[in-house]
Amino acid sequence: MKFSANLGFLWTDRPLPDAIRAAKAAGFDAVECHWPYEVPVEDTRAALAETGLEMLGLNTRRGDVAAGENGLSALPGREAEARAAIDEAIAYAAAIGAKKVHVMAGMASGDKARDVFIANLRHACAAAAPHGITILTEPLNSQDAPGYFLSTTAEAEAIIAAVGAPNMKLMFDCYHVQIMEGNVCARLQRLLSLIGHIQFAAVPGRGRPDVGELDYPFIFKAVEALGYAEPLGAEYKPDGDTDASLAWLAAWRANQPS
Repeated sequence: MKFSANLGFLWTDRPLPDAIRAAKAAGFDAVECHWPYEVPVEDTRAALAETGLEMLGLNTRRGDVAAGENGLSALPGREAEARAAIDEAIAYAAAIGAKKVHVMAGMASGDKARDVFIANLRHACAAAAPHGITILTEPLNSQDAPGYFLSTTAEAEAIIAAVGAPNMKLMFDCYHVQIMEGNVCARLQRLLSLIGHIQFAAVPGRGRPDVGELDYPFIFKAVEALGYAEPLGAEYKPDGDTDASLAWLAAWRANQPS
């Protein structure tokens, strides 16, 4: 099993290039991030080259965060901004060798929002395809993100089918799925062909994965048994220092056959 450090939550006390180096020192196999756009591409690329880590993916911009925005791509009337954010994300990803872009839907509902989201995702898939980039959509739980356009895997599955592009996939975050739907392992099995990335964190609280109600060693083994070989994204909020939160990683490594 391989693991990716999500640098949107881990080592946030340091610049992105230094967080990449910290992830390498901690033994992660890859990294991923949220919004790297304030960091010059050259700096991110240099840190990745130095460490030999791959940046798996990144998110499109959220929009006006101060106003509560959390994505633009399902917002009617904001198509130009949404597509500019999509194009920016694809360009940054292509420049650093990242192969996945999560297109954030935003706070919206209704048929018009659905139509806008599908159209923007089709744009994203077409723009991403020449770079070998996969476009992801992720349902967010309604407790943490009330009003977000997608909150269940069933909703995401329907959107993916409507987009109809081979590089359109599901971001399956065990944390969000457990809160909204439960039965994580069965859902992983059923949705495997649609999944482009898997993330994890404790439920409740979104802390490190060796606390809470989900048995992650069991889930990790289930994922292995399904034949999923890509790194799983550690997207959790450490309680204090990131390095002090990594006992789960050492324990998993120690319990694997040599």
